[in-house]
Amino acid sequence: MKRVLSVAVVLAAMFAVFGASNADDKATKVEKVNCVVAGKEIKIADAKVASYKGAKVYVCCAGCKGKVEKTPAKFATKANHQLTLTGQAKQVKCPLAGRPSDSSKTVDIAGVKVAFCCGGCQGKAKAAKGDAQIELAFSDKAFAKGFKVNAKK
Repeated sequence: MKRVLSVAVVLAAMFAVFGASNADDKATKVEKVNCVVAGKEIKIADAKVASYKGAKVYVCCAGCKGKVEKTPAKFATKANHQLTLTGQAKQVKCPLAGRPSDSSKTVDIAGVKVAFCCGGCQGKAKAAKGDAQIELAFSDKAFAKGFKVNAKK
């Protein structure tokens, strides 16, 4: 009886861990993104892939792939945003101050819920619009402070 109970406990624990992992994967999966070079919407399944910060950036064509690989700094902000949007990078701190983020101080920035450390940082993000807002949260400087690319499994 103890063995059956032990097996049941182990199976329940495995289900909880793997079930949560699958739920997280589904929550972060997107089917379409914008090419970081051309800006047009593309299906991830049909996209070309450029290597960037140990992860994948999706682009519309071989020409755009070459541009990202040749001059990645030029496309860093949009690529950093895409890494986060596709779940390849996770937020670890406030991208403005580098301090622990507060989940009650968030702003949706082009489809990514970004948490800030305080009302001041949140206010700066809310006040910025369009590309300026994306630049504020996903520039290389902000990305280095607030995000981490997931390790490949």
